[in-house]
Amino acid sequence: MTETPRQLRRWYRPLMFAAGWVFTGIGVIGLVLPLMPGTVFLILAAWCFSRSSPRFEAWLLGHPRLGPHVRRWRATGAIDRRAKWIACGSMLFSFGLVALSDAPPVALWASGASLLAAGTYVASRPEPTRED
Repeated sequence: MTETPRQLRRWYRPLMFAAGWVFTGIGVIGLVLPLMPGTVFLILAAWCFSRSSPRFEAWLLGHPRLGPHVRRWRATGAIDRRAKWIACGSMLFSFGLVALSDAPPVALWASGASLLAAGTYVASRPEPTRED
């Protein structure tokens, strides 16, 4: 039995709300751990909250430690140079692990293409100015 769009909508907001909190938790961990990207998860959390709870979206955007990263991304799409180096370096390291594993060639090509696309996107983003 398939669910109707109305039944799916009933689950959408709670699912987005829960995902927002999961991403917030991962984002906080990422801001503390040196090689884990925290800002990406905070941006995802804000997106989830924007679809489920304007109150928590406002809380996240107004938070003194978490909010500036998300607000800067929304305003300019800028990524700090240090974050770019860490992100691209982590992607290169990840690809190296896949290359050293017994992964089939299709997995090597797929992960390489995906990481190359992601790295190109990250590297192409503008860097924040002093005013950002």
